[in-house]
Amino acid sequence: MMRSAAVAFRLARRFTQYAKKEGLRTATRRALIWWRYAGSGQRPSIAPEVTAGHGGLSAFFRSEDSSFWTETAEKTAFCVSTPPILRQRPKIAMIGDLNLPQCRKYRVEQLAEIFAVAEADYVFSHYEDLPRCMDIMQDATHLLLYRLRSHPHVTRHLYEARRLKLPILYDIDDPLFSVPAYATYGNMAALPPELKAHFIDEAPHYADIMNMADAVSVSTPALRDHAAEFTTRPVFLRRNFADAATLEARPLPPAEEAKDFRLCFASGSHGHEIDFAEIGADVMRFLSRGADRKLVILGHFDTKRLPTEIRSQVETHRFTDYAGYLSHLASCDAAVMPLADDLFNRCKSGVRVIDAASVGVPSLVGRVSDMQALVEDGRSGRVLGAGADWAQALEDLVRDPGLARQMGRNARADLEANWSARKNAPVIDPEMIRWATA
Repeated sequence: MMRSAAVAFRLARRFTQYAKKEGLRTATRRALIWWRYAGSGQRPSIAPEVTAGHGGLSAFFRSEDSSFWTETAEKTAFCVSTPPILRQRPKIAMIGDLNLPQCRKYRVEQLAEIFAVAEADYVFSHYEDLPRCMDIMQDATHLLLYRLRSHPHVTRHLYEARRLKLPILYDIDDPLFSVPAYATYGNMAALPPELKAHFIDEAPHYADIMNMADAVSVSTPALRDHAAEFTTRPVFLRRNFADAATLEARPLPPAEEAKDFRLCFASGSHGHEIDFAEIGADVMRFLSRGADRKLVILGHFDTKRLPTEIRSQVETHRFTDYAGYLSHLASCDAAVMPLADDLFNRCKSGVRVIDAASVGVPSLVGRVSDMQALVEDGRSGRVLGAGADWAQALEDLVRDPGLARQMGRNARADLEANWSARKNAPVIDPEMIRWATA
């Protein structure tokens, strides 16, 4: 209760600060955007435990934490004359936006396994944790920035990294830097217009930081090609993969008795009703053929968009933690992962396939995004092109339950064999490993 009151107080104080600085209208707009993020499980961090007392970049220069900057400058030792000398092992420091659980897992935490294979040390910090960010850079050999936009704290991190002559890699897993991607993103149709305008306004701020780095890494081939249109820096591919925590998940044993056929659709954020609509008619036709067929929706979804006649066959579970999500997913026989064909979706990764494969559930995917790279059609799932009959593909699995189970086993085996931590393709460009350990 006390914590809730403290958070409310800090939010009110921040609103007041913005109102004084930028006007009541802008402060209100910011507040509405914040609450819409909160409702989608993407709450922006206010990080009170690490940012208290830091009122922007100028406040940092006045703080006691930066006294060593002043002291080294007065003693003419501020600028490092040579790049950091490699110790026995390189040390990579990651500073990023850690607010989104899935992004933190796939783009920040699991990098520890990659660098362990590459015999390099790795540490990370939220970009708002100013003392820790400063600390981890002091003996680092390289700096990685993840999913960051221009911001006084980020400017401060870049300033220190350049003082220490650290090579900088910028990592991004969505085309957040791209106005065209957001302007044509179909899922925006399910969100308020002001939220779309906000994302478009933010895009250049991400491009700013991307172009201040020495190199860029991205999560899919399509995103690599698109990023190359916005930067002249080298762009490496580092796909998401199945880390140790994901591989600890196990398929459920097959039920001895006949049961419902459970079809999963997972939605980690608002707007995926637009993607589901791509196969909505096929799924409705499939469900209408038997009361023992269930649609299990995980996460955010407006069920009012579904026909009333099949709502009794729909089971919903709210957005939850990763373990809870995998538990619900493991109870299903197959997962469908349609995407509307637009620039933003083409850049998306195969994390949903990774999640399903980890618990032995086969995925039915389209040819939009990098998901098709993780599925071998007919063996570990289905890859269905434009105009394909998803209802028939699902019917095949119902008629032969053993086929779905075998596909799930194959998907899990492929995950272990090809999509675990490694320092080569298909997970990562070897050039990125060489860059980060040079």
